[in-house]
Amino acid sequence: MLHKWLEIASTPSVKAAREHYGSAVQYARLDGTLDRTGPVRNDRLGQAESDFISGRDGFYLASVSETGWPYVQYRGGPAGFLRVVDDRTLGFADFRGNRQYVTTGNVAENDRVSLFLMDYAHQRRLKIFGHLRMIDASADPELAASLAVPDYAARSERAALIRVEAFDWNCPQHITPRFTHEELEQALATVREEIESLRAENQRLRHWLNRGAGAAG
Repeated sequence: MLHKWLEIASTPSVKAAREHYGSAVQYARLDGTLDRTGPVRNDRLGQAESDFISGRDGFYLASVSETGWPYVQYRGGPAGFLRVVDDRTLGFADFRGNRQYVTTGNVAENDRVSLFLMDYAHQRRLKIFGHLRMIDASADPELAASLAVPDYAARSERAALIRVEAFDWNCPQHITPRFTHEELEQALATVREEIESLRAENQRLRHWLNRGAGAAG
């Protein structure tokens, strides 16, 4: 079964590197080396991908300039600001930033992009290949409104739509666990509850001990 993300990523030079380092056979049945006519997978987002994407509060976005230089930026916002429109489309409100417009300029010439979505706490990551189109908010107010994030203090200049070509779940090796403030608060909530319970129990025991000491006196 052809793995769409691997097919796209497996250029001749990449395959040559695999031959050199001994992993070509491992990927030959997935990257199109042996068969390009079989069924395709990893080209449409499923429920697992949709749930993962909807839970992210940021992602890394890579594009390439006309001069061939890659550019990677971090896009952040409230969890779920990157929307799954359908199984082949993602969308997000393009918030105003430092106004360098590097990504916006790059995709005007070459719309190919790569996304990295990270869940550091659970050591998971999702890679996506796609084509990015930027639409001025004034040109399509309805689309811009559909991607807006309520109660988020940021100005949206454009609506961004990504046509998904392929995705891949990366292995968890070497991902250092990191936690957001919200994730820490959730983890610590149980600890705080246990501490409060222990404090209450301690006070109860002290109360009974004091009563016992008073009765003995």
